[in-house]
Amino acid sequence: MNLAPIVIFVYNRLDHTRQTVEALQKNELANESNLFIFSDAPKKLETAVAVCNVRKYLKTITGFRSVSIIERDRNLGLANSVIDGITQLCAEHGRVIVLEDDLVVSPVFLNYMNTALERYFNAPKVMQISGNMFPVSQPERLPETFFCRATTTWGWATWDRAWEKFEPNAQKLVSEIINRKMRKEFDMGGEHFQMLLNQKNGAIDSWGIRWYASVFLAGGLCLHPSKSLVRNIGHDGSGVHCASSNLYETALSAVMPKQFPEIIEELRPGREALERFFKSIRTSIWICFKSRVKATMLRHLVNLS
Repeated sequence: MNLAPIVIFVYNRLDHTRQTVEALQKNELANESNLFIFSDAPKKLETAVAVCNVRKYLKTITGFRSVSIIERDRNLGLANSVIDGITQLCAEHGRVIVLEDDLVVSPVFLNYMNTALERYFNAPKVMQISGNMFPVSQPERLPETFFCRATTTWGWATWDRAWEKFEPNAQKLVSEIINRKMRKEFDMGGEHFQMLLNQKNGAIDSWGIRWYASVFLAGGLCLHPSKSLVRNIGHDGSGVHCASSNLYETALSAVMPKQFPEIIEELRPGREALERFFKSIRTSIWICFKSRVKATMLRHLVNLS
């Protein structure tokens, strides 16, 4: 099997980063895999010590075929760091498995990712492999894996052939989702189009919503497991992008999926399960976004005074 390189994007959360790495080390393919870690530089002086502590820890990591640490000399921000890192690794290796510093993965995560990457290598409609599944209702009614148009950002993989379709210009993406029907399909019961508008207007900085829009407009699909192989531990108020929340809390499966779809088409029950979930959390996400905007405005006013 042609094992994909793994990339982790880290910043200033030492405890979260350690948990992410330690979970990854428990995968049986870890010692055969090349690990790349992109460490963003501190944005403010008060985060410099925390960033330095993370970088000291990174230099102690073992358990992989190789460990390459890329220390940014200036702060790019998560979105720019992710886009730059994935672009570089896809160009060099043709495929990549992507993690951030607050994701704990299952012991079978790498096996699942590499199996799916190999299986759908020559299937251009498949643009992403997801390791995460949101806490949808009745996941036992879904097959072990299924295709859906929705992408995820918590533990995933792609190929250079798919990533080359990534469009970073949110204004262009908004202009191509041309009517109400397309917007409804894009929203999938949630507020995804509003998020894309927020990106266009500079209210948020999300590579994820631009990647989803790029996949959607290309008619691409993402492979999902019905039981999550990734758990996000970052919704504890420690991150930059949102406050504490348990909306996404899900059990971590240690069972390797054995069945993969032969027919590459969206599974309607899978899409409907995700639509119900997105609809159920829509209000909470909007409250979180408004809180972030308010906090940004307050910081701006303080800086002006």
